[in-house]
Amino acid sequence: MLEGLMQHDHPLTLQHVLWRMRTMNAHCEVITKTEDGVDRITFGELAARVDRLAHALTKLGVKPGDRIATFSWNTQHHLELYLAVPCLGAVLHTLNIRLFPEQLTYVANHAEDRFLFVDPSLLDVLEPVEPTFTTIEKRFVMGDDEYEALLADAPDTLFEWPELDDRSAAGLCYTSGTTGNPKGVLYSHRSNLLHVMGKCLADSEGVRYGDRILPVVPMFHANAWGFPYACALLGADLVFPSRFVTPEVIAGLIESERVTIAGGVPTVWLDLLAYADEHKPDFSSLRMLICGGSAVPEALMKAFTERHGVKIVQAWGMTETSPLASVSHAPEEDYATRARQGRPIALIEARIVGDDGNELPWDGETTGELEVRGPWIASEYYEDPAGEEKFHDGWLRTGDIASIDAQGSIRLSDRSKDVIKSGGEWISSVDLENAIMGHPAVAECAVIAMPHERWAERPLACVVCKEGQSVTADELREHLVDHVAKWWLPDEVVFIDEVPKTSVGKFDKKVLRTRLAEGELLAQDRQSDASIA
Repeated sequence: MLEGLMQHDHPLTLQHVLWRMRTMNAHCEVITKTEDGVDRITFGELAARVDRLAHALTKLGVKPGDRIATFSWNTQHHLELYLAVPCLGAVLHTLNIRLFPEQLTYVANHAEDRFLFVDPSLLDVLEPVEPTFTTIEKRFVMGDDEYEALLADAPDTLFEWPELDDRSAAGLCYTSGTTGNPKGVLYSHRSNLLHVMGKCLADSEGVRYGDRILPVVPMFHANAWGFPYACALLGADLVFPSRFVTPEVIAGLIESERVTIAGGVPTVWLDLLAYADEHKPDFSSLRMLICGGSAVPEALMKAFTERHGVKIVQAWGMTETSPLASVSHAPEEDYATRARQGRPIALIEARIVGDDGNELPWDGETTGELEVRGPWIASEYYEDPAGEEKFHDGWLRTGDIASIDAQGSIRLSDRSKDVIKSGGEWISSVDLENAIMGHPAVAECAVIAMPHERWAERPLACVVCKEGQSVTADELREHLVDHVAKWWLPDEVVFIDEVPKTSVGKFDKKVLRTRLAEGELLAQDRQSDASIA
């Protein structure tokens, strides 16, 4: 073999992102919303704080491979940890603040986190569950006197960053996915850097120098879709909303900071649309709104384009895909194509397979399970053999049912497992069923997704009571409060005579979904409370 005479050993690590941030992009800004206005810091000033933080973490004894947890919103301080921790060789573990306590306990202990950094506004959420963490040695509150003292006591000098293998772990995110315990997705430096470069392609999301980007998607959710690293790499200003994620604040930041790209789930843009329709903010700076997490309604795209001159671009991915895998670009008036999940971005391959494992044709009609592979796609879950079925022959089984047309455009049509995706977050139907069936009056329960204008999907509980017993929807919700997160509580409960079964005795949810689509289920005895969300 004749090898090319290239610098093949040059590492693809996030240290390159930090280098560009402190040198050629030092003049760019991070803007963080506060109670009284905004805080501003240049990339160059922030890079100096990252050096101090790295010195401080080293003094604390942080070693390569150690997991450092964060429990925070999108802020400057969170970004400091996004850079210092992985560039030091440790692993950034972003705890999802929306997990309910048992899940937080599991992921922190499963990851064996050593230190925890928390936003002060989230202390009330964290403190009740903190005693269940078994490996965390110390907790720091971001931005308070102790945190600032930690940095002030560190040397005000450039940190000598260690040489890292680009295949070493950089970040850890957990996804609850379907049933059972959350699954850990362990990103590498190489995967994160290549993912960011894929994100910046013109045929992808096209992040570029001079952009001003507002990630509404949380930094605890699949690395905020890679926006923080993309901005640092390319030289785009970052506008962080912190905990102030109301339509009024988002519209105000877009207007005052001249945001060019913003990213969030459909519910964020539905709320922003309602606000914009009433208040008519100036959106003239926006180049696009990136929308992902769940399917984007055509009506939402059309309303933003026709009433506010703003284009929504749909992107698709999962925590396991870092998360960006495909983007849907089409002319503004072609809403049907824009509502698809789009074409895989460069370096990502996709296919659909049938029940027999054979690949199916790309004819836009045939459906099968979607599988993907590429340099930023997970190859297995972290320390979790139970998840092995999701990976085979170098492909990730997404669990989504899809068709692919001749141009490679993906359209998701169903899910192979009965999870519910509400507001961009998964709800496990099986876990919810088990919790409901824990009520003494319930004999059987099947939970399916029902369409929802705002949240895309919400759980519908189909309940069979034990003979001679009864229970109300409100009593079921009261029972569930101690078992699941509040936003999992079913909006509607219908009482049926029996749950349909397959030939092998499993719940046949296909029958229930058909009855729901035909209007039969909701015509039966039901109890609802649309205020639960």
